[in-house]
Amino acid sequence: MMTTQKAYRAANKPPLNRKSWNTIMLTVLGIFFTVVMIFPLYWVIVSSLKNTTELFSTPPTFFPHQVDWSPYISNFIQNTDIWRYMGNSLQIALGTMLLSLVLGAPMAYGLARLPVKGKQGMLLAFLVVQMFPSIMLALPLFVIFSQIGLVNSIPAVILAVTTRTLPFATLVMRPYFLSLPRDLEDAAFIDGCSLWGAFYRIIMPLSRPGILTVGALTFLMGWSDFLFPLTLISDDNKRPLTLGIYKFIGEYGVRWNDLMAVSVVAALPIILVFIFGQRYITSGLVAGAVKE
Repeated sequence: MMTTQKAYRAANKPPLNRKSWNTIMLTVLGIFFTVVMIFPLYWVIVSSLKNTTELFSTPPTFFPHQVDWSPYISNFIQNTDIWRYMGNSLQIALGTMLLSLVLGAPMAYGLARLPVKGKQGMLLAFLVVQMFPSIMLALPLFVIFSQIGLVNSIPAVILAVTTRTLPFATLVMRPYFLSLPRDLEDAAFIDGCSLWGAFYRIIMPLSRPGILTVGALTFLMGWSDFLFPLTLISDDNKRPLTLGIYKFIGEYGVRWNDLMAVSVVAALPIILVFIFGQRYITSGLVAGAVKE
């Protein structure tokens, strides 16, 4: 009886239409590209737990036969230099994020709401500046900071990285401010608010997704920057983590175990930012994707 029912259901099962096939293909492609993008991170984690012999074995192993914690113990317990590098990176990332938000939010709001002369030219300049490679800005900034005594300091790196993040923050937040209705500001003006009062009391709270998006992305830019610290800082005590990792690459070889272990820890802040801020980052980018 059961066999007859199964045969009947199989015979009368509707065929997959084009929409169903498209859904299946998109799902398969999504899984494939997700695995491709996650695999390098997985390989870094696995390599950090292998001993030297297994690390260079052929064929490579996709899981360590014997977990080796010595790279983590030597770099984070016995030697505390990495913690100092991480502290410097945290200062640079937080300083870059705060400076980009403090300067970028009013600039974006002014370009979105006020009748600024040459607005289109300023927006074009912001866009063009982002196209310049950092190496073109490193030497001029080094000369300027040398004249004012800022070389070999963390504030110099924060200001240098902000030259890259400020145009980005302005261009991302401006469309978000444009998407907010003007009636909100008009109501605030009627209640007696000034332009700055309406901006800080009404617009800023409503723009939280966009602000969090810019804050997260500028934090990551400051955390991962390599060229500006390399150019502006020579004191080892003030170097960020990006330069601290570079010391594992020597003249006679690469200390792969230590390099992978420190890279895993260096990636944790980035992973945590996207895990806890994914909802705000996604909504902020989508809400700001409007035309004027």
